[in-house]
Amino acid sequence: MKNYTKYRPGYYMPPETCMDWVKKERLTEAPAWCSVDLRDGNQALITPMNLEEKLSFFNFLLELGFKEIEVGFPAASETEYEFLRTIIEENMIPDDVYIQVLTQSRPHIIKKTFDSIKGAKNVVVHLYNSTSFAQRQQVFRMSEDEIVNIAVEGAKSFNEYAEKMPETNFRFEYSPESFTGTEIEFALRICNAVIDVWQPRPERQVIINLPSTVEMSMPHVYAQQIEYMSKHLNCRENVIVSIHPHNDRGTGVAAGELALLAGGDRIEGTLFGNGERTGNVDIVTMAMNLFTHGVDPKLDFSDMPRIVEFYEKLTGMHVGYRQPYSGQLVFAAFSGSHQDAISKGMKFREERNEDFWTVPYLPLDPKDVNREYETDVIRINSQSGKGGISYILEHNFGYELPKEMAQEVGYYIKDISDRAHKELSPQDILLAFTHEYQNKDLPIAIQDITWIREKGSTVADVTLAINNEVFYLSARGNGPLDAVSNVLKLASPNIQYRFVDYEEHALQTDSDSLASAYVVIADDQGKHYWGVGVDSDITMASVYALVTAINRENKDKQFIPTAE
Repeated sequence: MKNYTKYRPGYYMPPETCMDWVKKERLTEAPAWCSVDLRDGNQALITPMNLEEKLSFFNFLLELGFKEIEVGFPAASETEYEFLRTIIEENMIPDDVYIQVLTQSRPHIIKKTFDSIKGAKNVVVHLYNSTSFAQRQQVFRMSEDEIVNIAVEGAKSFNEYAEKMPETNFRFEYSPESFTGTEIEFALRICNAVIDVWQPRPERQVIINLPSTVEMSMPHVYAQQIEYMSKHLNCRENVIVSIHPHNDRGTGVAAGELALLAGGDRIEGTLFGNGERTGNVDIVTMAMNLFTHGVDPKLDFSDMPRIVEFYEKLTGMHVGYRQPYSGQLVFAAFSGSHQDAISKGMKFREERNEDFWTVPYLPLDPKDVNREYETDVIRINSQSGKGGISYILEHNFGYELPKEMAQEVGYYIKDISDRAHKELSPQDILLAFTHEYQNKDLPIAIQDITWIREKGSTVADVTLAINNEVFYLSARGNGPLDAVSNVLKLASPNIQYRFVDYEEHALQTDSDSLASAYVVIADDQGKHYWGVGVDSDITMASVYALVTAINRENKDKQFIPTAE
């Protein structure tokens, strides 16, 4: 890329060092949140929302807990104006919520804006004009004094209209648009000029909004700009410093967080960062970042799948699979080592009854945003390991695989995924596992068994079939499984194996209470073969496990040819 030489930084550093924010470790309380989904977000949609959709989105934002919502630019279109009048006239605005309306500093637009909000109880009226060097030079071709005069005249108009509407609780907001491309001393000058007109006081604070209308710098530069402004604004005790980051450099969230450390009190942003160009700051990510540090975000994102579904349906936008906290795959672990660590971390948490969330690789408990471990965390493909596959079989279906068997099953399932070139669902895994390892009855099948306990040992009377040839045999052993093992060796001289180990446990599946048994045998070379038996009777489950292990050995060695 040869054209990099035509670019240079477009931001302006403060005239003094502003690094106090660096001394702060993290945010310890939530800012005031203002959703601009209905204005910034709506104007960025290919097809803006209609009246019904805006009403639905407004109610959804209220449900999430927003107390400040920018409802639009009422002078921009009839839909915007009609929407605003509808929520006012139909008493849809709760008493503790401020609606926010936006207006340029132009007399006829200001007039229509104030006309549109008559009857509203709590309103933030947001005034802006462009202040950047590039806008002054190229678009308006005005001096600094002329640009300041535009803002001041607009601010005076606000005072005049507000005096005529004593029934409304006003809060005024001013934005030097393109703040990040404005010389900082000039940004301070114009903001203080507006503050001096509005004369903020405790009962009517003023919002000074400092937008990175275009993100031009690394986040630490924005933080220094905010700190400088916060330290030098007039009447700072009655001024709310608001941050409005965009995401042109992909660091909107980081810039917003550092700006809050640097003196910001309030954030304007959108759900999932929807906005023009690369978008606004993502309020979901910022709020959940606070949540995972143990800070109440004052917004309710506890049902993330529902929020994503609603947002996508209403806006036509798509939440990316790896979007922080909300994407479909953000909790998914395909890597074997990650799955193993997560599985062990979950078990550790259960054993210790831990108060704090410390599971490796997962900064958030998926259940806190209505996601499920079984379907969202452990995902199985060719990169997965035995730990993840064992986790699926245990937590979804109740199987507790012995350690050695878990390793073998892991490789078996991974190979299936690799050959199919696809992710396997829990049901896919269960089907493959049971098909290969559980209650296999070819060529050997147990048809009936009775046991008699006599003289310190057990006699098994067994009806079994080998390739559909039925045998009625009896043998003695030191227990039920040993007796059946001896019967099997009587049935055919070719059945040769050494019993290695046996485990069992209760298996809860749906409404049935079953038992699961695991048997491993070895051939004359020492190769191990595992079998799983499942039955309502634990003794029969162990028999089925043994027969399965022998049938799996036969599949490998063909000491009993399978009938055609």
